[in-house]
Amino acid sequence: MQPQSHETRVDILKGLNDAQQRAVTTTDGPVLIVAGPGSGKTRVLTHRVAYLIEEHGVSPWHILAVTFTNKAARQMYDRLERLVGDDARKLTVGTFHATCVKILRRNAHLIGIDPRFTIYDDADQLEVVRRTLKDENLDPKHFAPRPILSRISAAKSRFIGPDEFAQQTGSYWEEVVARIYPRYRDVLRQNRALDFDDLLGEALRLFDEQPEVLERYQDFYRYTLVDEYQDTNHVQYRLVKALSEGRRNICVVGDPDQSIYGWRQADIRNILEFKRDYPDAVEIHLELNYRSTSSIVSAADNVIRANRQRIERELRTENDLGEKIRIHEAYDETQEASFVVNEIRRLVSSGEVRFQDCAIMYRTNAQSRALEEAFVRSELPYQIVGGTRFYDRREIKDAMSILRLIANPQDAISLMRVLSNTQLGKGIGARTLDLLNGWAALHERSLFDAIASAAGQSHLPPPEVNNRAANLLHAVHQTIQRLIDQSAQVQLSKLFDIAIEETGFAQQFRESGDPEMIERWENVLQLRGVLTGYDDLREDIALETFLEESTLVAGQDSMEDGENQVTLITLHAAKGLEFPVVFLIGAEEGILPHSRSMESENEVEEERRLFYVGITRAMNRLYISYAFRRAMFGQSDLSFRSRFIDSIPRDVIDAPTAETARSSGGTTRGPRSYGQQTATPPTPVSEVPDLKPGQRVFHSRFGDGTVLEVQERSGDQDVTVQFKRHGTKRLLASMANLIVD
Repeated sequence: MQPQSHETRVDILKGLNDAQQRAVTTTDGPVLIVAGPGSGKTRVLTHRVAYLIEEHGVSPWHILAVTFTNKAARQMYDRLERLVGDDARKLTVGTFHATCVKILRRNAHLIGIDPRFTIYDDADQLEVVRRTLKDENLDPKHFAPRPILSRISAAKSRFIGPDEFAQQTGSYWEEVVARIYPRYRDVLRQNRALDFDDLLGEALRLFDEQPEVLERYQDFYRYTLVDEYQDTNHVQYRLVKALSEGRRNICVVGDPDQSIYGWRQADIRNILEFKRDYPDAVEIHLELNYRSTSSIVSAADNVIRANRQRIERELRTENDLGEKIRIHEAYDETQEASFVVNEIRRLVSSGEVRFQDCAIMYRTNAQSRALEEAFVRSELPYQIVGGTRFYDRREIKDAMSILRLIANPQDAISLMRVLSNTQLGKGIGARTLDLLNGWAALHERSLFDAIASAAGQSHLPPPEVNNRAANLLHAVHQTIQRLIDQSAQVQLSKLFDIAIEETGFAQQFRESGDPEMIERWENVLQLRGVLTGYDDLREDIALETFLEESTLVAGQDSMEDGENQVTLITLHAAKGLEFPVVFLIGAEEGILPHSRSMESENEVEEERRLFYVGITRAMNRLYISYAFRRAMFGQSDLSFRSRFIDSIPRDVIDAPTAETARSSGGTTRGPRSYGQQTATPPTPVSEVPDLKPGQRVFHSRFGDGTVLEVQERSGDQDVTVQFKRHGTKRLLASMANLIVD
């Protein structure tokens, strides 16, 4: 490729500030770009790719750019298409998971995985855990599948397999997880399936066990760019390190101050210690914020400086001071919601903003209830981000299970769903299914193999089902096999039409006059419309392509665009978004920071980063509210203002009643302060009980326990507690909020 002209080179760098230009043009070797919120990091990433292609003559297919959501990947690709034209199609731009899927589809057979694997989503994974609990004679009511799945996911994120996990258990509950983990893995293997963690972990195992494959990809991807590097977990860290080890042309972009996904196993150390891995790395700071007013930027910068786990840098802006930040104290969550709704109504009525310019952000989903009630009463339009997504709707999951079964008949989860939710399984009772599952477990075969055997299509001895059940199973086997045969012969939308008729899935909607069923059928038809977009692909790859792309859709991609409605969203989901007006509600001790974070300063720091993320979503106006009392967990109790508010400089706070509050003793708590705004009331310090070994205590997260040991520590106490259901924990008394029984 010919080096590009000076004129084009100027176009690539045009409009970039000095730090951004340096980030774009420092192309070789390891580079760490610390990008503050609103500093134009996506622009830097895309212009960097364009600079590599146009200025350095790097072939587009030698560039790998990975990020975390499909939405971010699409935005990156769209910008690159405008910058480099058709060359964008030759780039590898996508999420970690999508990139690993491509690698595994080509190479998984080398580590004993069928490349035609199905990708199990969250609901499928939970169903596997439930089934495994049943096989282990464990009651799902006593051992909830969700935390077990989360614990398995956490282990996989650290590349810890079942055997190693079993050696690390420290409580009875973890011993239960250790029993479930290997069976969970085996069920996935029997079903020819991988979960989301497997997509990353098996790609890493491929590189570990097949070094020649790794060398091939190292040679292919000569420049690696990683967005949101602060959100990577251990497996993602190792994948990136392995791919870039040869030429060491690795560029990571991120902001440790926005690392808020520790509960998803994101490891902030990956970005904080980047220069330990690459001592010669060039570190570039993008500090100039283009998004927010000077008041908002000043507040954010002062709040985050209280953290110790960070890369020191200054967040600044050249924007005007703008509106000062309003801090509002409400009496309770109902009055807080009324304040928010009335203020939005006032702003919209005055013509200053539209509904879609406003977002309300909160720490926990439970906080949306009072807001929803207020919006319904006021008849104002709103959407809740994180509600039921299209592919999570029951009728869509039922329809998708038919397609997934056609693509992979070994998928027992999809097969059970088809038998349960279509006419295909009519007449097949629970006893028959138990016999089939028992046969499958005995012979280490799939449920479909059991049906095939019952239908006389196997050399193995058939399950002991009666003649009526055998006839029904023979019909089931014939139908599924016929659909599998047709999948390579007809267009995808036509295959879908045939499948929903032959399984009797469509019949249940046609025969019902229920308006809800009609609405659900409309959703099914919408799915069919999506399938027509794959009709131009070869019949033998269309179904697999659709299932892969639909399964990899990220949760953050569910936000509706273009609707004039207020957005209600959790702070975790709000990362990466921006709004002219932001209401950050529930800024109270126990909520933000959350009570579960009180065990360690590291967790409190992550809560502070979450507060910082909320502040930096605001462009022009920021409201922060807290309540005098709030109903949580079924009871109403007094609340205390979040410690994070006290880091906001007074000169950027709009608090007309602050002086009155201070002159009356520094607090406006109680019913008399209903609706007032206060700038600096002190946050009361909770009284720490004097703990002794043998005392029975209660913790909001871990429940009942007994104090085993107490050690004095600089005016505080290190407390070791044996909890009934969570094993032994070591806590700091001043932060644990232990209640003595």
